[in-house]
Amino acid sequence: MRILVVEDEKKVASFIKRGLEEENYEVETAGDGEEGLTMAIERKYDLVILDWMLPKRDGMSFLKELRERKTLTPVLMLTAKDSVEDIVTGLETGSDDYLTKPFAFAELLARVKALIRRSEMDRGAELVFADLRIDPVTHKVWRGEKEIDLTAKEYGLLEYFMRNPNQVLTRTMIADHVWDYTFDSFTNIIDVYVNYLRKKIDRDAPTKLIHTVRGVGYILKEEG
Repeated sequence: MRILVVEDEKKVASFIKRGLEEENYEVETAGDGEEGLTMAIERKYDLVILDWMLPKRDGMSFLKELRERKTLTPVLMLTAKDSVEDIVTGLETGSDDYLTKPFAFAELLARVKALIRRSEMDRGAELVFADLRIDPVTHKVWRGEKEIDLTAKEYGLLEYFMRNPNQVLTRTMIADHVWDYTFDSFTNIIDVYVNYLRKKIDRDAPTKLIHTVRGVGYILKEEG
């Protein structure tokens, strides 16, 4: 497994590189956003660990360019920014997970393993529920004949619903499976993303599929 670490703080980059190499990952580093983006585009990686505040090109610009080029490599964002708005911005731009500084290496390693495992699981057959279809390989989504454009995290949330139809999914379950978070303060972000998803999936459709189970969570179902 090859991982690219884009981090301008040399001590942090060295700490991450050394720890991951001890876990038998192959790790390359870049000290600024321009160098990192070139490496991410030209070489094949299983994961990119990306700092937000970088010289030459910041993490948000890096992510935007990477996703516009249709590169689906999972990205774990590292940053000292920890507000709900900052986290949503990072996820909306195309990151797959978000870890705030300072962090424990054990948590970083758990996130790395989860993202790589999820990426490997993405290679599978098309999922269908009612007139909603998703392709886990290309991450394309259709409602009827209409293709729907989703961000990486919106797609991850929808795929979790699609793999568990007609089941009530609590916010804790969603946080754990889609974001690998388990703490209550992440609830607001889950609600934000469910609303994003509803606007894209259900707003123009006669049959609503994503429903709220008051006080519990959400369910993907056809009726009611």
